[in-house]
Amino acid sequence: MADVAKKAKVSKSTVSQYINNRYEYMSAETKTRIEEAIEELGYHPNVIARSLKQKKTSTIGVIVANILHAFSTQVIRAVEDVSNDSNVSVIICNADDNPEKEQKYIEMLRAKQVDGLILFPIGSNFELYQQLKEENVPLVFVDRRVEGIETASILLENENASEIAVDHFFKRGYTRIGILTTSIAEKITPRVERIEGYKKALVKRGLPLRDDYIASVDISDMQDALTNMFSQPEPPQALLAGSDLAFLEVLHFVKRKGMQIPDDLAVISMDEVSFSEIYQPRLTTISQPAYQMGKHATEILLKQIKTGKEVNSDLIRYPASLIIREST
Repeated sequence: MADVAKKAKVSKSTVSQYINNRYEYMSAETKTRIEEAIEELGYHPNVIARSLKQKKTSTIGVIVANILHAFSTQVIRAVEDVSNDSNVSVIICNADDNPEKEQKYIEMLRAKQVDGLILFPIGSNFELYQQLKEENVPLVFVDRRVEGIETASILLENENASEIAVDHFFKRGYTRIGILTTSIAEKITPRVERIEGYKKALVKRGLPLRDDYIASVDISDMQDALTNMFSQPEPPQALLAGSDLAFLEVLHFVKRKGMQIPDDLAVISMDEVSFSEIYQPRLTTISQPAYQMGKHATEILLKQIKTGKEVNSDLIRYPASLIIREST
């Protein structure tokens, strides 16, 4: 930095301001001289030294439960956009719904001294989440909550989202309505709440609530679960898929069985999917405001990092919306 300052005929503090993008009061000529000196000398700021001096790395970590979900990638895009505007780098990790992998990534990101974490918690690492809170690590949960951990958590209004879907089926004349979600063995918030919302919506409308119309299994077991569900004398007329990945399994099943949508089965996906407009028939979906949720989570986290204080430990819910197309 001293060499750059000498060559550009400015002070070291001026070079520091330039490197940190604080040049609102810097003349264009001065900026040009610094740029040319940096290029000629091949200067690269020492990020590690700067982070030690500033006691922050200007880096945050994001651990998603499963990066294959469209919701996850949309949230990540928002996190990256907001962080980039604030000159903050993002490290993205995929836990694959595996508690051991999640623990490994949390420990790795802490070792890299990230300034804060956005986490789609799997839920099994309660003591580790509690440790993060005790160490005052800025932390925001997305899509899920963990009972007993007081931190900002941003989720969809999951029960209402299921009711919206059931109500739409009901208004279209369907009375035998099923639901397919990934496993609730780990009590993952959206899965549990979506099934609960589905049940309440059926009861509220006087529709039959049948256990054999509810399947909550791993992705690898969904084809068998669907085969069992539709082998009954009176199979569902309509099916709510609890996620985009579950919805793909439904579409594979329908194709394999030679069924027609919506004549043989009406379907709604709980997540908007990229091909919903080009699939034939076009697909009715429940849309989550994923980008807005990711943006909000990042803004809360960056504010926590900046102030060093807990900004919001509330449970923040976003509404879902029904996009009606031709699959119902």
